[in-house]
Amino acid sequence: MPREAPYLEVADSLRARVLAGEWAVGERLPSRAQLAEEYGVGRNVTQRAMDRLIVEGLLEGRAGSGTYVRKPRERMRMVRSRHRERRGGSPFRADMEERGSAGTWESHSEARTPAPAHIAERLAIEPGDLCVVTRYEFLADGQPVQLSTSWEPMSITDGTPIVLPEMGPLAGKGVVERMRSIGVAIDTAVEVPRPARATQEQANLLGISLGDLVLEIERTYYDTDGRPVETADIIVPDVRWEVAYEFGIDRR
Repeated sequence: MPREAPYLEVADSLRARVLAGEWAVGERLPSRAQLAEEYGVGRNVTQRAMDRLIVEGLLEGRAGSGTYVRKPRERMRMVRSRHRERRGGSPFRADMEERGSAGTWESHSEARTPAPAHIAERLAIEPGDLCVVTRYEFLADGQPVQLSTSWEPMSITDGTPIVLPEMGPLAGKGVVERMRSIGVAIDTAVEVPRPARATQEQANLLGISLGDLVLEIERTYYDTDGRPVETADIIVPDVRWEVAYEFGIDRR
């Protein structure tokens, strides 16, 4: 699937070069004009690419001086943006590939699960309506990164090849691509982040301690008619990851 914007292609290339050590920590990168000439793009494209890597924590801008390779963070940064759903395949796997890691996951789905009241409210269905619930453990290079519990109404997926997210021809492809295959176009995701403390089960799965800080992200996908088609609770361990949100600015 093609990228949405040219600057993401440049960002991918610059990221790979930084991670490969082409520029040392603290070293200044070429100017945006030099990089624009090298990549055959406009200066605004290279500027946006460098801004993206600043958001990710790989680079830092110094006023009046330029852009430098930043000292690695003790906590890694997870960037959530509208672009992560437009790359095709699994957004998580693509996120980890950008960091040079192998993203994998383990999952377990249960069909015909009655929706509890709080999930029914998020999905605009009745309590007790049947859903498929899938519990995920996401790993990077075999180490736990995050947990997720996803709910999909069976009124949308029942009888289709995608009723079980991790089975069938689109297993592991992500909610957006799976729903698109049955004619459901997702165009909006709403995320509500909340600080919380790890339960014993979460701590055991994430390799952290009971009561450690975690970030709970309540995410819901909506189709073009505004109908909720999936909702999930995502758990990120605060000790290892910080979450950054990238927003595009309308320049008109």
